[in-house]
Amino acid sequence: MKGKRVIAGILLAGILAVTLAGCKNTDNTKEETEKPVITLGSDNYPPYNYLNEDGVPTGIDVELATEAFKRMGYQVDVVQINWEKKKELVESGEIDCIMGCFSMEGRLDDYRWAGPYMTSRQVVAVNADSGIETLADLAGKTMMVQSTTKPEEIFLAGTDPRIPQLGEVLSTEDRSVQYAMLNCGYVDAVAAHETAILQYMQDCNANFRILEEPLLVTGIGVAFALNDTRGLDEQLTKTFAAMRADGTMKQIVGRYLPDPEKYLEVDALEP
Repeated sequence: MKGKRVIAGILLAGILAVTLAGCKNTDNTKEETEKPVITLGSDNYPPYNYLNEDGVPTGIDVELATEAFKRMGYQVDVVQINWEKKKELVESGEIDCIMGCFSMEGRLDDYRWAGPYMTSRQVVAVNADSGIETLADLAGKTMMVQSTTKPEEIFLAGTDPRIPQLGEVLSTEDRSVQYAMLNCGYVDAVAAHETAILQYMQDCNANFRILEEPLLVTGIGVAFALNDTRGLDEQLTKTFAAMRADGTMKQIVGRYLPDPEKYLEVDALEP
């Protein structure tokens, strides 16, 4: 009988240990899922935001936002949006913020901003065998851009003295269309964030050449509605600064881009 009691005691201890461990994990999961949710709107823009092989949002902005909001006590739900309707969506409260390699330049009065958290070069790309070498060579050429982006604004405004009169400026909602059009020779050039062009060239084995002179070097940030008074923009700016200081931001960006430090040199930028 004594031996049986010992065995029973060991079995009971094992069951209790497993049960307690299960309860502990459940509590952690419950705590995580009970955090308030921040709905982040973005479009498909590798390497900042895209769906992985399992259909799960990933990328630089997804990882940065997930870590930053976690430190702030939130969980993040990344949703794909129509980029042309981003302002309408954030102002209506359907999404809490916009984050998708979003340039702050010229938009400071349109949103409450967290950032800049990274720098970005807006550039022009042509086919490798093109005779276009400089911005001045774009005279009379056909340019394609994504609608509601800084390149579209720059080319349609016609106020940059470096840019000559183009033959035509075409806009598309789908950024991948502009690259396909250039690849097939239907347009002479495209303009976008340099990192996005490089990602497309890598993914699709496209033989593009990026002009040395950038259209714009700017900071990218996270946009909240002007009527959003929760203070999330200020808190997120401070959290990004902490992530830059402790090396987290460099580690995340480095998983997607070589030489991550050059994309984190934001101190010299005008917000």
